[in-house]
Amino acid sequence: MKRITILISIILSLFSTVSHAEHLDQTSSSCHLTTLDGSSTYDLQELKGKVVYMDFWASWCPPCAKSFPFLNQLNSDLKDKGLHVIGVNLDEKIADAQDFLAKHPAGFSIVADPSKQCAKGLEVMAMPTSYLIDRQGNIRHVHQGFLPGESEKLRALITQLVMEP
Repeated sequence: MKRITILISIILSLFSTVSHAEHLDQTSSSCHLTTLDGSSTYDLQELKGKVVYMDFWASWCPPCAKSFPFLNQLNSDLKDKGLHVIGVNLDEKIADAQDFLAKHPAGFSIVADPSKQCAKGLEVMAMPTSYLIDRQGNIRHVHQGFLPGESEKLRALITQLVMEP
């Protein structure tokens, strides 16, 4: 639970520029990210001081399937520079997420938001929605959807961010 609180604090500080940031305080106490099977709370302590690319996805989302190779490549290329890619699944049925992952393997961290409170608090409106978070916990970029042509621009933003102290 302590790790979840740290992640929520990071997310809250990142959304200081979001128009509805004042509502995130109410949501943070009910934000419980778990492992995909729901057996334990995901350890988020390790994210402090890292650049985080947090991607909300679902199995029914065609652009999400297209984004996974990009996310895998990002993770592979930049994890040693301090990037942590985390996919937050929003499926109603975990079996749907597991089937998706069998077809589109993830080489990055996968968690679930079973109560959808994190997604609601962050006002996720489209699939996928990604949040690029700097080492100080500030949200530097929010991106909705995924088109392969956008990957170079996103990669440039992320690379620039991991190069910052």
